Amino acid sequence: MQKIVVTGATGQLGSELKELSENYAQYEWIFADRTEVSLDNLDVLKKQLEVLSPNIILNCGAYTAVDKAETEQELANMINNLAVGIIAQYAKDHSVKLIHISTDYVFDGTSSVALTEEAITKPINVYGATKRAGELRCLKLNPEAIIIRTSWVYSRFGNNFVKTMQRLLQERDTISVVNDQIGSPTYAADLAQVMMDIVTAQEWIAGMYNYSNEGEVSWFEFVLAIQEIGGYSCEVKGIPSSAYPTPAKRPVFSLLDKTKIKDTFGVVVPNYKDSLAVCLKSKV
Repeated sequence: MQKIVVTGATGQLGSELKELSENYAQYEWIFADRTEVSLDNLDVLKKQLEVLSPNIILNCGAYTAVDKAETEQELANMINNLAVGIIAQYAKDHSVKLIHISTDYVFDGTSSVALTEEAITKPINVYGATKRAGELRCLKLNPEAIIIRTSWVYSRFGNNFVKTMQRLLQERDTISVVNDQIGSPTYAADLAQVMMDIVTAQEWIAGMYNYSNEGEVSWFEFVLAIQEIGGYSCEVKGIPSSAYPTPAKRPVFSLLDKTKIKDTFGVVVPNYKDSLAVCLKSKV
C-alpha cells in the first residue's frame, strides 16, 4: 500500500484532503502537522521525512500570513522556500511523487488577461517572493515535481475570507469590500479533488499548473455572491484598495488560466458560485 503524507494537515487544504481520504482507502494516509513535519525547523525536517517514508507527498504547508510576512521575512522564507527545497530533494532522492502548492501572489498584478503558467513572475510582497523562490528551488532540485498555483483559497475549515464575510454580513448593517482586485476564488475541496485526480492519473506529467474555480470577480463581487447565497440583508459597498491600506501590497489582477491542467489531466473546473454554494451549505 502506497503511503501519502500531507503536510500542513490542519490547514484548509489539508483538512479537505483528510475528508476526501475516505474515498481513497487504497492508500495509507498520514496527515502531518507542524510537529511531525517541521517546515520551520530545517535541522529535523529531512529526518522526519525519512521516518515517515512516504511514496507521495502533498505539500500543503506554507507560511500564508501575507501581511505578517513583511516583518517575519526569515520565517516566511524558511517555510515557503528553504523547507520546500529539502522536501523536493528528498522526493527526488527517493523517487517520491511530490505535489507542491503555490500561489497567484508570484505575479505583480499588471496583466489584463488570465495568467498562464509561462507568464512572467514579479512578486510585490514578501509572501509572494518567498513562494516564488520555493517554486524555483523545487523545480531546480526536482524537475519531476508538480507545482499547482492557486488563488483566494477558502474552505469550511479554518479561518478564511468567506467565513469572515459570513460573520460580518450577519453582524453589521454595512460592510465595505475592495472592488479593484480581480481574480478567482478556489474552494479548497475542489483543489483537494484535483490533487487526487493527478495522483491517480495513469501518467505523472511533471511541471507547473494553475488551478482556481472558473469566473472572474473582484473581492466585492465575491462578497455579493456570499450575500446572495446566504440570504443576508447587510449593505455591501465597494471601495478602492487605496481606502484599505495593508502592510503587504496585493496584485490588482491575478486571474489564472486553467487550460493546461484541464487539457493535461482532464480536470473539470466548477464555477466559483457553484462551489461557493456547496461550501456554504456544508457543515464541518
